[in-house]
Parts: sequence; C-alpha cells; structure tokens
Amino acid sequence: MAKKTEKVTVAATYTWRRILVVVFFFCLVVGLSARAVQLQIISRDFLKGQGDVRHIRTVEVPANRGMITDRDGNPFAISTPVYSVWVDPVVLLENSEFIAPLAKALNIAALSLRKKLDQKSDKRFLYLQRKVRPEISQAIKNLDVPGVGLEREYKRFYPDGEVIGQITGFTGVDSRGQEGLELVFDEWLTGKPGKKKVLKDLYGRSVENVENIKSPQSGNDLVLTIDRRIQFLAYRELKKAVVKHKARAGTAVVIDCKRGEILAMVNQPSFNPNNRSGFKTAGIRNRAIADRFEPGSTVKPITIAAALDLEIINPHTVFETSPGYMMVGSKTLKDTRNYGKIDVTTILQKSSNIGTAKIALSMEPDYFLSVMSKAGFGQESGLSLPGETSGYLGNKSRWSDIERVTMAFGYGVSASVLQLAQAYTAFANEGVMQPVSLVKENEKRQGKKVFTKKTAKQVLEMMEKVVAKGGTAPLAAITNYRVAGKTGTSKKSIAGGYADDRYAALFAGIVPASDPRFVMVVVIDEPSAGEFYGGKVAAPVFSSVMTGVLRLLNVPPDDWHNKNNREIGSGRKIESDREIESSTKVEGNREV
Repeated sequence: MAKKTEKVTVAATYTWRRILVVVFFFCLVVGLSARAVQLQIISRDFLKGQGDVRHIRTVEVPANRGMITDRDGNPFAISTPVYSVWVDPVVLLENSEFIAPLAKALNIAALSLRKKLDQKSDKRFLYLQRKVRPEISQAIKNLDVPGVGLEREYKRFYPDGEVIGQITGFTGVDSRGQEGLELVFDEWLTGKPGKKKVLKDLYGRSVENVENIKSPQSGNDLVLTIDRRIQFLAYRELKKAVVKHKARAGTAVVIDCKRGEILAMVNQPSFNPNNRSGFKTAGIRNRAIADRFEPGSTVKPITIAAALDLEIINPHTVFETSPGYMMVGSKTLKDTRNYGKIDVTTILQKSSNIGTAKIALSMEPDYFLSVMSKAGFGQESGLSLPGETSGYLGNKSRWSDIERVTMAFGYGVSASVLQLAQAYTAFANEGVMQPVSLVKENEKRQGKKVFTKKTAKQVLEMMEKVVAKGGTAPLAAITNYRVAGKTGTSKKSIAGGYADDRYAALFAGIVPASDPRFVMVVVIDEPSAGEFYGGKVAAPVFSSVMTGVLRLLNVPPDDWHNKNNREIGSGRKIESDREIESSTKVEGNREV
C-alpha cells in the first residue's frame, strides 16, 4: 500500500512539472511575439530613426574655386570636379582579398598598399590618393571594395600650361594658392564650403543624401588685363629667339601705355603648372618681375630727357665725341667708332656713350637721381606679386664722375623688365608714367608726371631715328607704322667687374609713335650663338610681336614712313588669331 501511494505522488509531481514547462514556453512565445509586434509595427519608425542617427553624419561639401581669366573671359585657371580615394584600414584588412585588385586600380604595388594599411591599422580614415583621374575613380566604383570610398573634390587645371604658368602660379593638393596670383588672391578665389547630412553604410560609404544644411559658395573669378592672343604670340616669338640665339633665358612685357594694363608677360624658361613632377625653380620664377639687370643704353633716353627738362640742351645741341674715346677719372669710355661732332638726336640714334656722358656731367647727380626715382627705378611696380624686385638705385651723398656717367647709360643701376617698360610709358603718354596693373580694374588710376609734355614728345621723335636706317634698331621696324625705341647691350656683372663674353640684349619700344598705344620691352639673356647686340637679337622679337598686336587689335596704320625719305624694314606677315594659337602647340599640356 505504501509503495502504491509513493508511485502516485511521483507521477503527480512530473505532471505539474510538465505543465509548468509548457506554461513557461507558452508565455515566452507570447512575450516574444508581442515584442516582435511592438518592434515591427508600433516602434518601427522610432527604431529606424535611432538606427539612422547612428549612421548619419554631417559632411563638408567642397566649394568651387573661382576662375582666373584673361580680359575677354578666356580661362587661364579653372577647377574641375574629381574624386579622391579614401579607405577605412580596419574594414579593408578584414576583407584583405580586395587589396590586390584595389592596388592594381590605383597603379601601386599590392605589398606597398598592404604595408600602408598595416601601419595605419588603428585608424578609421586614410586618403589613398587625392584627386585621381576619371578612369581611376570609375575603376574604384566598379570594384565596390568594402571600406573604400570616393570623396568629391575639385582639381585645378591650367588650359594654357606654360604659356601663362608664371603669372597664374598654382595651388596645392588642398586647393590653396602656393605661387603667383593663386597665392596673392587666394582668399578672393577660395569659396566657402557647404554642409550636408548623409547616410553611411557599415563600411563608412555615403549611400544617401539626407539633408542639405548649407550650400557651398563658389569663389570669386579673377579677371586679368592679359590678352590671351597676345600672350600666346609673345610667348611663341620669345621662345623662338631664345632657341635661335642659344640664350640662357628671355623675358618680354607688353603694356597698354594709355591705361598701364599688362597685355602680355612671358618668360623662358617656363613651366607647366599641370605637370607638378617636372617643376624646376628656374622655370617657376617670373623673371619679368623677379630678375633685375643693368638696363644699359635703354636708360639713355631718360638721361637725355632729364637734361631737356632742365633746358640745358635741345635735340640739336652739338657735342664733340672725337676721337671716339674719353677719359673720366682713371676710366676710359669708348664709342663703337669715332662719330666726331654730333647733335643730341644723333647721340641717341647712334647710342654714343661719350655724348651721353657729357650730357650727364652737365647735370647735378642728385637731380638725375630724382628723375630716375620718379621713373620708377629702385621701387616695386605695385603689382604685389611674390618675388618682385625693386631693383637698385644708388643713393649716395657724394658721386664720382665715373659713377655719374655710367649710371647715365645704364650701369650701376638695375631694374626688372616690368620696371623698364613702365618707365617708357612716360615717353608714350606725354611725360606721365602710368601705374601698371595685371588685374582688370574699372577705373583708370592716376599717373605720375616724370617729364614735361614737350620733352616726352622730343625724345619720342628722337627714338624714331633709332629704328630708322642709320640707327641701331632697323630690325624693330614695322611696315606702315612709326616705331620709336632704344636698344641696349649690357655686359653681365660678375665678381670684381664685368664679363667680356656674357651680355643681355635689350630693346624697349613704343608703337605707333604717331599716337602711342603700346610699350614693349624684350630682354634676351646671355645669347651665345654669335649675335649679342640688342638691335640684332631683341629688336626682331619686338617687331614680330607688335606687328601681330597691331593687327589683332585693329590699330590703323599711318603713312609717316612715306615722308622725309625715311627707310624702314620690310616688316613681317602675321597670322590670324587661330594660327597664332595653333602654332604654339600644346600636346598633353606640354609645349613643344
């Protein structure tokens, strides 16, 4: 009986346990089902929002940098949209099978990429390459590598390459200016980035734009005074001359003498700002403003103008230059030959050192120094470009006679090509030197009086004789136009004196002399192919370029060349606008 009662008790206990287990699991299923209903229906929007919040990020939207253009709106520097490749090293290392194809797309070694990832394995963001070519970004998109993404940025592009590179300068990888106008006007050109919210996936890639918080504001455009057609023409002719005469370098500047606007500024050697791997300091330097040189005989018109203003001479005053040399202290000055008795006009036409020296000695040195200073020597031009030189203009309490006369024909003083061109605007503008500008301005700035109107006119007429038959620069002549100018051939200074076999060949000219519109200065540095005189080396560049400028800008010819039996050169045929640009070939943005 006792055993039977015990069996009944055990069976009852098992029954209740089974009931409790069933009830427990039933309640669990009901609870889970209820929770699932809550999550799927009641709290769906809330939970989705919470998940999105964890993957929504606020990112910066890059702004487009302003363009740099010529006076007619032709682009010299523009920004184009490109992509940069970034990676989350942690994610990519977890998906290491993608490293090799990714490295191939980026054109780098797989081992090199793996090493970089290992070194940055504690980082969650790393740029692999910035501003890649379109075909590379497309290849990255096609691969769809976990942890790798593309970020839209802007890349600076310079359509005219080395033709304008030393003026525009260039930007760095962060799109901030590093040289030239890109540096000077960086704040003006730089836009203001925007902001937006984006939804990112678990690999950190943006998969959806959620909200635009602030639109990016593009930078301001910068309009230059440069005329692209004239820039190409001057660049082509200067390069031809440098190659022909096997010169070390060359520089040329063209200025609108009425407004002081720089229409062209070219240098050789140059550089292509699109090709960063080939940068050389010599090519980056804008020699037109950064290099100073002794201007030689191109200063003689200023010396004569200073004396004319004092009324101690006139164009017909005669000086004795025999026997072709002259002692000044212990130094001997020489002319190329004995000119005998010649007037001031002939002194300039023949570039007589002795005649110029006698004129200089008739003036007080402080007065002549003040005239040179008014003409801009020893001062920066005001362009505020990086590396601009002020040149050198001595300022002594006492001057020896030899210092006075050598300065009068361009030694012991130095200037940039731009400074010399600016000084010549005084002869072209009735004695008023115009302030020069490289950025287009709405209002004309006030010039500075250097010479009287009468003196400027007299010197301009005398400089026409330099270009006529019998002068030192008949090769600067232009058919059907009156040209005024002055040659210079200066020895290069070296330690302890001057080199006997190194020269700078110069020509500074004004056209048309009947109604001046343009000033151009050409310097060919250290020609070594035989010719080295300014009238032989630099003057032809002036003629070729200005022939084109007069035609391009529709300046009507004058017929003064038919009067007074004046003989001029044969002139030069110039091509159309399109031929000018196409003749300066750019292949892969490298000039050939």
